Amino acid sequence: MEFYTIGVYNSTETVFFNKLIDNGIDTFCDIRQRRGVRGSKYSFVNSKKLQEKLKKLDIKYLHYLDLAPTKKIRELQRNVDSKKSELKSNRSSLGEIFIEEYNKQIIDNFNFDNFIKVLKKNESKKVALFCVEENHKACHRSLVSNKLSSDLNFNVNHI
Repeated sequence: MEFYTIGVYNSTETVFFNKLIDNGIDTFCDIRQRRGVRGSKYSFVNSKKLQEKLKKLDIKYLHYLDLAPTKKIRELQRNVDSKKSELKSNRSSLGEIFIEEYNKQIIDNFNFDNFIKVLKKNESKKVALFCVEENHKACHRSLVSNKLSSDLNFNVNHI
């Protein structure tokens, strides 16, 4: 099994779904807390539309709320972004406090064995971890992919 990370900012609907197709993604793991994006530009990744499109593409959809940062953790990052006068959509990295709290509260408590078991049961071969930020280093999916790569020895690609 291989993992991929994907974001949506600065992408179009066509480019976004072509990345999934071109990389042979068969399972899509949405790791957002809120499965919607404001405005029409990225409405194609709002939960209902996204799931409908993935079904047409024969890509399994799974939502892992337990991998989403809590509101409190997201607020820590908003404070860092505010101090840097940086928009979430333009962020290039996560703040140290976010990384520390996300790892402590989410990664350390998530059942990765069960996660892998479910993916294997679904016969997943190529799994996309999805959140909105374009740059995986600016998103919690980088912390999930670090765990999968470093501790569990899976290949992780960023598309």
